[in-house]
Amino acid sequence: MASQDWFDKDFYKVLGVSKDVSEADLKKTYRKLARKYHPDSNPGDAAAEAKFKEISEAYSVLSDPEERKEYDQIRAMGTGARFTAPGSGAQGGFDDVFGGMFGQGGAGGQRQYFPGGGGFQQGGGDFDDVFGGLFGNGRFGTTTGGFRGYGGPTRGRDVTAHTTIDFVTATRGETITLQASDGKPIKVKIPAGVADGQKIKLRGKGQPSPDGGEAGDIVLTVSVRKHPVFERDGLNLRVNVPVTFAEAALGATIEVPTLGGEPVKLRVAPGTPSGRVLRVKGRGVETSKGTGDLLAVVQVAVPSHLSADAKEALEAFAAKLPDENPRDDILAKARS
Repeated sequence: MASQDWFDKDFYKVLGVSKDVSEADLKKTYRKLARKYHPDSNPGDAAAEAKFKEISEAYSVLSDPEERKEYDQIRAMGTGARFTAPGSGAQGGFDDVFGGMFGQGGAGGQRQYFPGGGGFQQGGGDFDDVFGGLFGNGRFGTTTGGFRGYGGPTRGRDVTAHTTIDFVTATRGETITLQASDGKPIKVKIPAGVADGQKIKLRGKGQPSPDGGEAGDIVLTVSVRKHPVFERDGLNLRVNVPVTFAEAALGATIEVPTLGGEPVKLRVAPGTPSGRVLRVKGRGVETSKGTGDLLAVVQVAVPSHLSADAKEALEAFAAKLPDENPRDDILAKARS
């Protein structure tokens, strides 16, 4: 920053704070203004971008204790001073402000020595060289960090994490407690219907900013344990339901389990084939976006052992069936 700027710009006024503002209040005020005027929040708004740069410049100086002290000193010494063009003959210019500070005025090309400024300089030497020696190697008005190059404090880094939850918790939602790397507990609200592999962002729970900016986020990947009975199908719950050959052939009323509730009764129509889906409305996953159904998939169970009487009865039954091959259709389609 040019030396002139520290006289012309009232950083306290830019941020709307008093000169004795605390570091905490300064940071709080800056964050509020930064969110309001950040270019990402005001795309294409040149005025907002200019304002964001202005408040970032002010905060970069006032948030640094050393630079804030230097700024206050410069502003205090420059109170009421006027800059005049060389040779104008006007009084009260820059030399009046700093003349006594170095023993003699800078006018008339008198030789002066500024520690750290590269030895003796003529009074008309480079302005920044003078202040570079006075305030420490050109630190005058430097800025640190930045929101995408706009100046101001940097955002903390995001942290990735992983957790595994049970099927019921994923379906219904629940607040769980995780332990951070520093040992502190973190409350995490698992939304109802979270899917296996889904990511949840915990804002402000990541790494802190190195220079007073916003903290990063925790990006939590959720793994869901498999259920011994149910599977997710979007918002629906799918369950395989075995039925006997007789129930499938003759029809029956069967009980079907529900997740965390009492079983429901379903009617299996006569002649129901294996694989047919019976739907129970509203007994799936319930979320803010809607509620799914329970899908009961019929699986005809074939007995692995038959008594002699049962085998004889089944053979008699098979002999009475029409002489049809249920595979004729797929064999014909495969040949075509």
